[in-house]
Amino acid sequence: MAWILSVKKKLIIPDTMIKTLIKSTRISWAAKNVNMYLLVLTYAYFADAFISNPLEILEGLILVSALWGALYSLNDLTDIDEDMKDSMKQSRPFIQEHVEKKWIVAFCSVIIGAVFVVSILTLPLAFTVIVLLMFLNQVLYTVPPIRLKDTVLAPFFSTATNSVLRMASCAVLLGSIAIVPWSVYLFMYVGSMGTYIMYKSKQKMASVLTAITGIILLYAFINGDMNLIQFAVAVLPASFATLPLYLSLFTQKDKMFDIADVLYHQIAMIFFLICIFYILFFHSTPV
Repeated sequence: MAWILSVKKKLIIPDTMIKTLIKSTRISWAAKNVNMYLLVLTYAYFADAFISNPLEILEGLILVSALWGALYSLNDLTDIDEDMKDSMKQSRPFIQEHVEKKWIVAFCSVIIGAVFVVSILTLPLAFTVIVLLMFLNQVLYTVPPIRLKDTVLAPFFSTATNSVLRMASCAVLLGSIAIVPWSVYLFMYVGSMGTYIMYKSKQKMASVLTAITGIILLYAFINGDMNLIQFAVAVLPASFATLPLYLSLFTQKDKMFDIADVLYHQIAMIFFLICIFYILFFHSTPV
């Protein structure tokens, strides 16, 4: 009887496996993509630029979100050994071996392959190039033997680079990567790096990057590269999540992480999507 129970435990019901794989894509984390797309779209909005391809922009957002879903699954696969040592992550399905590695690899490969095929066939080449850069950046960051995640270079190639590439993927669909000023790209790069450092609980470095981010933001305002509404889009939602992340450096780390996740990946994303649909389909002239 014990042997039968052991065998049953190792077996996986197809529906359960599919649900586990879908869950590994962290669907709610698409908020990062939605946030960056909204920020870029505000530059078209305030320039009173006619957006002739709203469906293409939505398609780009969906493709980027699908790609990142697969990359998050891949990240969890390559992090299994490390996550097993982390009490916060030991309940993850991949760690418990609820899904065989070959199925995880196949799942990620199908999604990534589909993203590139659809992108090549239906969207501008520049978009596909940026999607390729996202893919390569994340592979170098998380997959052995290079795995920059385990090196001092990790902060430069994770959230920071990814935020810039997310913005660029929307900008090229609007016609030019330069629709967003360089200072705003730099602001998001340094600010996202600071968020990553906070997540890693490095208090002093996080404080230094916060100060640098503030200087860049001040320059963007003085130079006219960002207005108050764009500041609100770029900073306020993430700040609501960053506050509990910062507090996690001092108290109740697990609880603070959960609060940050709900604030940014769920509540804020709904607001972002409403704004995107308004700009793409209901806006004609800026107020």
